[in-house]
Amino acid sequence: MPSSVESEIKLELPDSDIRYIPGFIETIRASGYFEQLKKETPWRQDDIRVFGKVYPQPRLTALYADNNKPYRYSNLTMHPIPLTPLLRDIKEKVEALCGTRFTTCLLNLYRDGRDSNGWHADNEKELGENPVIASVSLGEARYFHLKHRENKNLKHKLELGHGSLLLMQGPTQHHWLHQIPKTNRPIGERINLTFRVIQ
Repeated sequence: MPSSVESEIKLELPDSDIRYIPGFIETIRASGYFEQLKKETPWRQDDIRVFGKVYPQPRLTALYADNNKPYRYSNLTMHPIPLTPLLRDIKEKVEALCGTRFTTCLLNLYRDGRDSNGWHADNEKELGENPVIASVSLGEARYFHLKHRENKNLKHKLELGHGSLLLMQGPTQHHWLHQIPKTNRPIGERINLTFRVIQ
């Protein structure tokens, strides 16, 4: 983990507090984390309901937590399993930089460019008034899109690299939607860890 945040990039977007730290985890260590998480995580593919229709979620997921509180989104309820020593180690590194004590980690495995995460905000009631979401990326870089809820002309695109950290906090989830879109490019696997506080 960087000893300081001189490499931090603050996104100058209105109604938001978004920071991006490339190289938050050094490359060799990030690669080791990726291989261990891919092998040891009990990945699952749930069905989600979108506009009344049921679809298989276009990625694999797993939920870990310090507590036993479930996480609900897209008419789906996930029940956590205890954090592993590796996830706890990564969580502590993230907490040291963010100054937030996280309870829960949602993992996503994007197997190739066909896996995606559609437009949404992390604004579920159990995440609190102004959710703090810390997202660690491991593996293949993927583009992360943002668009403002009210001002349709406000958009932004950022490539999330191997070992990077994206931090969204403050009013961000009230005003911005985000997604990981599909791509036709031949790309490899990506694991995303999103740390959050479930109250």
